[in-house]
Amino acid sequence: VGMAGSEAIDQHFREGLELGELRLQRCHRCGEHQFYPRVVCSHCGSQDLDWVVARGRGQVASFTIVRRAVSRDFEAPYAMALVDLEEGVRLMTHIVDVDPEVVSCGMPVTLDIRAVGLATKLPVFSPIR
Repeated sequence: VGMAGSEAIDQHFREGLELGELRLQRCHRCGEHQFYPRVVCSHCGSQDLDWVVARGRGQVASFTIVRRAVSRDFEAPYAMALVDLEEGVRLMTHIVDVDPEVVSCGMPVTLDIRAVGLATKLPVFSPIR
């Protein structure tokens, strides 16, 4: 199913979050996944993209601890991280349900979808225990 327009792409992604799903694009030509959503495959340039639901498992690639809150919606300190998903994509996210001081590179994490602020749902990750 080819896709047109970034607005439709973002809408499909956000609808997934509202349903508790992290949706990734997968290319039919080369089989690679990508995140953030785009109109063409970032690997081969094909427009033959579809949506799949991420398995929700990955590991922390890098992180930082935010010690000064950017808004009332985010209580400091908290860990912001780059997480590498099993599907081969990397996304920036929060690490939750753990003391930020114990977050480490390589830490295995699992997905949760949570409301932040004015009911905006976002993908966050917590350690796999």
